[in-house]
Amino acid sequence: MSYPKGRLVRNATLTRLNHWITGLFFVLLMLSGLAMFHPALFFLSGLFGGGEWMRAIHPWFGVGLIVSFCGLVAQFWRDNLWHRDDTAWIRKIDRVLMNDEEHVPEVGRFNAGQKAVFWAMAALLPVLFVTGLAIWEVYFFPYTSIETQRVAVLVHSLAAIGVIIVWIIHVYAALWVKGSMRAMLHGDVTPGWAWRHHRKWFRSLAAAGSAGPTPQSKAKFRQERPES
Repeated sequence: MSYPKGRLVRNATLTRLNHWITGLFFVLLMLSGLAMFHPALFFLSGLFGGGEWMRAIHPWFGVGLIVSFCGLVAQFWRDNLWHRDDTAWIRKIDRVLMNDEEHVPEVGRFNAGQKAVFWAMAALLPVLFVTGLAIWEVYFFPYTSIETQRVAVLVHSLAAIGVIIVWIIHVYAALWVKGSMRAMLHGDVTPGWAWRHHRKWFRSLAAAGSAGPTPQSKAKFRQERPES
């Protein structure tokens, strides 16, 4: 896929497709799960053809989510490893919230907040998957007891609440930082955006003569003064 001249590749096509498939499964799981969580939310089951259909398809959404998320983990885990710069960035979170990134330590492809979201999802989704299997009666009822299922339902619900909170933070941050949504919709960002929000990533691309998304990419770009 070709990108506008002078822009940097933030997310390749396969990455964006993987991300949106994961997001779709998550939203479907969230809506169907909330419908089962409380009677006041049962009206959401109408989106899936009623209660029986919803209960039957909800676990399969979970299978789709975990498979798709594994694709994101395979692509992003190296870029989300924690470094000293991330701890320094966290200490300057007040400056980040004030949109004063000139006084914040430079970060690579992902900042500490993005890494925290990534690893929170990486920790919580497997918990949801395993506990979901324990209460998936159609296939796993003979292998669990009622006591195990009760504990699994409680843990599953708590993990679901946690992962929804993380998802809300993720979506809010993507909307708050101008240009982030374009990076996941179209894949590219301006050099100015990269310089402002991910300066260390920008420097690594410039040093390698790469257009992104990583310094190892073969695509070249003409280094220019960053412009917003």
